Amino acid sequence: MRLSQMLFVTLREDPAEAEIPSHKLLLRAGFIRRVGSGLYAYLPLMWRVLQKVSQIVRDEMNAAGAQECLLPQLQPSELWKESGRWDTYTQAEGIMFALTDRQDREVGLGPTHEEVITAIARDQIRTYRQLPQNLYQIQTKFRDEIRPRFGLMRGREFIMKDAYSFDADEAGMKHSYQKMHDAYHRILSRCGLAFRAVDADSGAIGGSGSQEFMVLADAGEDEVLYTEDGQYAANVEKAVSLPPDAIPSTFTTYEKLETPNTPTIASLSAFLNCSPTQIVKNVLYQVVYDNGTAVLVLVSIRGDQDVNEVKLQNELVKLATTYGGKTVIALEVPDAEAQQKWASQPLPLGYIAPDLSDSYIQPVKNLAPKFLRLVDQTVVELKNFVTGSNESGHHVVGANWDTQFPLPKAVVDVRKAIAGDRAIHNPSQTLKTARGIEIGHIFQLGTKYSIAMSATYTNEQGEEMPMVMGCYGIGVSRLAQAAVEQSYDKDGIIWPVAIAPYQAIVVIPNVTEATQVAAAEQLYKELNQAGIETLLDDRNERAGVKFKDADLVGIPFRIVTGRSLQQGKVEVVKRTNHEAQEIALTDVIATIKGWIAESGK
Repeated sequence: MRLSQMLFVTLREDPAEAEIPSHKLLLRAGFIRRVGSGLYAYLPLMWRVLQKVSQIVRDEMNAAGAQECLLPQLQPSELWKESGRWDTYTQAEGIMFALTDRQDREVGLGPTHEEVITAIARDQIRTYRQLPQNLYQIQTKFRDEIRPRFGLMRGREFIMKDAYSFDADEAGMKHSYQKMHDAYHRILSRCGLAFRAVDADSGAIGGSGSQEFMVLADAGEDEVLYTEDGQYAANVEKAVSLPPDAIPSTFTTYEKLETPNTPTIASLSAFLNCSPTQIVKNVLYQVVYDNGTAVLVLVSIRGDQDVNEVKLQNELVKLATTYGGKTVIALEVPDAEAQQKWASQPLPLGYIAPDLSDSYIQPVKNLAPKFLRLVDQTVVELKNFVTGSNESGHHVVGANWDTQFPLPKAVVDVRKAIAGDRAIHNPSQTLKTARGIEIGHIFQLGTKYSIAMSATYTNEQGEEMPMVMGCYGIGVSRLAQAAVEQSYDKDGIIWPVAIAPYQAIVVIPNVTEATQVAAAEQLYKELNQAGIETLLDDRNERAGVKFKDADLVGIPFRIVTGRSLQQGKVEVVKRTNHEAQEIALTDVIATIKGWIAESGK
């Protein structure tokens, strides 16, 4: 392709809307253009990148035995109501674009396709002889993000590969899951990315287990905790670890002490000259279930630890049926305004004890009349601990469970693992931290959808059994931007060779010099004939402008037909490190081919 004929416009300044480097660079280099909030046009260079990523994904999915199909983007609400997710996606999480058509039928734009594919499997698969099956598609998805940001990282419309496996039993599902796990490793390796597979929370998709594939980058929205032995890695939302050992309490007698101006753990610890590990702090939350019922939750956790709200929400989902609900639609720490709606008297904030009286809750419609009391594992074994007294300005010391305070029945793990914690699999290993961009997520769904939607098959004994499912997603457009976030410099993008829009660019420094033009035209023709995807910068621009644009766009190899033509040579520059060398015209194709091969394509 000749740049003089391409829709190619670059910007010298960072667009005001862009916050992270990859977003700035894709806009500046003319790869994407914003059309609306969270909506971007993929311009010709970007579309080539996306096609290459898609082809790598397609190659590896096909090699793993998956079959490509294409499912409707517009989905009837009835299917989502069968699975029980319609209200979750349209109200609780609110991420589905939902509308009513002219026949008053509710439909949604697909953020994911578990329901559609399960309905197809229900209709098409009858017997164990048809299993296993794995179907995938690459298409546009829609999610109504509250705050679209970072370009293609968190948009309202994006390209995704999603696959769904169906097996006769859990062992088969785990085999399919492992095949997808291995395929994802090959996909990301072929794309030239540094990545890490981590244990993850399954969220609204559900299932018994899942892994995220994180492209490592400083601007990643997710924190990853891992061990250097390579045996453990998890999203911080899911991560588990061993907390520091608690220091034995210095208090041997139970008593109530005046502790003025100590509403925080730090201030209390300093005032009493005790370790935060000796303190039981009691954190108040308010959860709202999908049936409208609100519950006040009191979480007791060790003073040096923080509550992981994703883990907490998962525990609260498990308890949803107790309150007549199915899922959580809101979880928050109630502020002063929220407290006024239900508190019968001012709460002793900062001085709450595990046995805060239920009388603090006045009768309010759709509000549970009693606190739901949860106790984290970190405090169950504490002896002679310090905690609140339910009176402002006072704490108690030397307290014990089932003596001064009843131990709540619901013992949970809701603590937030942090870097520096000891690893569970090997306490000599400590957790390290890194930032990551989630570009893939694989789930062991089990029978969640097949049971809800009656997707069954007949086994060898003639029994009707639910199919066991897995699902596997990769954000194709997100992966492309993540590659930029991982690899750029002050001059622009540095594309991995495998997914670069073009592999080489031939630059004519002076288009009025006939020898430069002739050599460039010949190279451009021969490189493309040799299978090396090549651009020709034949624009009537200054050489400096062309060089800057080539760096900004990030084409891996730049070939310049300049002064060295007099010696039968051209300058060839590697974009990764700006390394320049003069190469004979007759050696250019072999040299570039060798470099492409070395890149791992």
